Amino acid sequence: MSQCSILHPMSTPVIATPARQSAPPRGAVQLNSDNKDWFPMRFSRLALLLSLTFLFAGCNLTVLNPSGDIAQQQGDLIVYATVLMLIVIIPVTALTIFFAVKYRQSNENATYEPEWDHSVSLEIVVWAVPLAIIICLAGLTWVATHRLEPYDDLKRISAEKPIDPTVEPLEVQVVALDWKWLFIYPEQGIAVVNEAAAIVDRPVEWKITSNTVMNAFYIPEMAGMIYAMAGMETELNAVINAPGTFKGISANYSGIGFSHMNFDFHAVDEAGFDVWVEKVKTSADVLDRSNFDRLQEQTTKHPVEYFGAVEDGIWDKILNMCAGEEELCLNDMMMVDALGGGGLEGLYNRELFRGLCSADDPEALFLLLRKDLEQSKGEVIHAMSLIPPSEVTEQKLEAH
Repeated sequence: MSQCSILHPMSTPVIATPARQSAPPRGAVQLNSDNKDWFPMRFSRLALLLSLTFLFAGCNLTVLNPSGDIAQQQGDLIVYATVLMLIVIIPVTALTIFFAVKYRQSNENATYEPEWDHSVSLEIVVWAVPLAIIICLAGLTWVATHRLEPYDDLKRISAEKPIDPTVEPLEVQVVALDWKWLFIYPEQGIAVVNEAAAIVDRPVEWKITSNTVMNAFYIPEMAGMIYAMAGMETELNAVINAPGTFKGISANYSGIGFSHMNFDFHAVDEAGFDVWVEKVKTSADVLDRSNFDRLQEQTTKHPVEYFGAVEDGIWDKILNMCAGEEELCLNDMMMVDALGGGGLEGLYNRELFRGLCSADDPEALFLLLRKDLEQSKGEVIHAMSLIPPSEVTEQKLEAH
C-alpha cells in the first residue's frame, strides 16, 4: 500500500492512506472479472428452457388427441376442467407476483395501510368466483361421469356417427396375469397372449378380470383405464375410430415385470379382422386348463402366443378362480355358504345337492327352502346316487 508524507512547517508529519471501499449490498451482483460470464450463462439456460418448451409442444399427447370416441370425450373433459380451474389459478399467480413486486421492502412509493383488515367487495370476489367454478365443475363432471359410464352400452360411435342398433358389440374377455395379458374371443373361439384386435367403428365390450394381484387395463388411444381384480369382472364399453396399431399397457404396479406388461392393439377393418382371426386359428394350441396353468407362471417379456381353440367354460373357471382340477369355484363356494356353510348341516346339504345345486342352477336351494316342491325329490336322489334319469322317471311314476 502506497503512503505519502505531508509536511507543514508548524506540524508533525501526517501519513495519508487510500479510502476503504464499502462492501456491496447482500445479494448484489458484482460485474467483475469473477462473474463476467454471468449473463451468457443465464441466457443459455433461458434458451435451453425455451427450446425444451417448443420440443415438447410438438409431442403427440395421446390422452388429449386419441383415436377413440370415449377417450376423446375424456380428453375434452380434462381440457374443460383445466380451463375452469385456470380462471382462478392465473389471476392468483399474477396477483402474487404483483403484490411481491409492488410491496417489496425497497419500494417506498407503495401505499402503507397497517390498519386495513377487511373489504366487502374483495370478500365477494374471493368467495363468489371459486364457488361458481366449483358449481360448474360439479355439473360438468356429474354429466360426463354418467355419459361415460364404462358398464353402459355405447350411445354413439363418434360425434358424427350414431350407433347402429343392429350391430352387436365385439366381446373380448381379458385376463391379467404375471406379467402378460390374455385375450379370449368367445365369438371367434380363439385366444391370444399380449396381442388384441378390434374392428374400426364397431363397439367393443371388454370383460376384464385378474388371475393374480390387482391390475389396470389401459389402451390410451381407446378409453380410460379399468381395474382388473381377481374373482371379479369389470367391464369397459368403447370404440376405436381410426385404423392403426396402438399400445396397450398395465397402468397399475403389479411386480417386477410390470414395466414390460404391454401389448399391441390392432384397429383394422372387418376384412382385416377376419384375416387376423384366421391367422390365430392356424395355431394348433388349445387354451385349456393345462395351458392356462402354464400361463399362470410368472414371466416377463412374454412373446405373443396364439390359441386356435378355447375350452368351453374356461372364462367362468378363470373368473371363479377354479381353473385348476382340484379347486372349488367361488360361485359354488358361495352356494355352499347359502346352503349352511361348512358345518354338519352345510356338508350334508352340499352332498345332498351335489350336481344339482350350483351358482348357475340354484333350483336345489329352492327345494331346500320351499317344501312345496317335493315332486322334484327324484332329481335329488339322482344327484346323490347317480341313478340313470330313466330309472328316476320310473320311480316317480311308481310313486304316483
